[in-house]
Amino acid sequence: MSVRFVGERLRPLSRTADTSCLAAGAPGLPLRFLWRDVAIDVARVRRTWRETGACVHGSGERYVRRHWFEVIAATGEVFTLYFERRARRGERKRGRWWLYGIACEGEGVVVAPGCRPNPGER
Repeated sequence: MSVRFVGERLRPLSRTADTSCLAAGAPGLPLRFLWRDVAIDVARVRRTWRETGACVHGSGERYVRRHWFEVIAATGEVFTLYFERRARRGERKRGRWWLYGIACEGEGVVVAPGCRPNPGER
């Protein structure tokens, strides 16, 4: 399955987060979010993983930098989302959910409109 890179912020809709994983230190995955002013409903989570990095102060410890989620939307599209643990420089703590990409092909995957080639693109 190939993924078309998007790299845009998501806006989680209020009161839709799955809070079952908060006790383990993971963020509450929004079960409904806005992307390009379109509401997307998460039907199920396909898989999750974490990205870690070394301590920025040189202690040798490793910290979780991003929580990744591959989700299937109610429409059948497969989205790869991530949550940044640290806000980027100069940003508030909000706005840390991102749409990394959309699956473009593969068995049982609905091809998202953004994955179709533009005219003249091969």
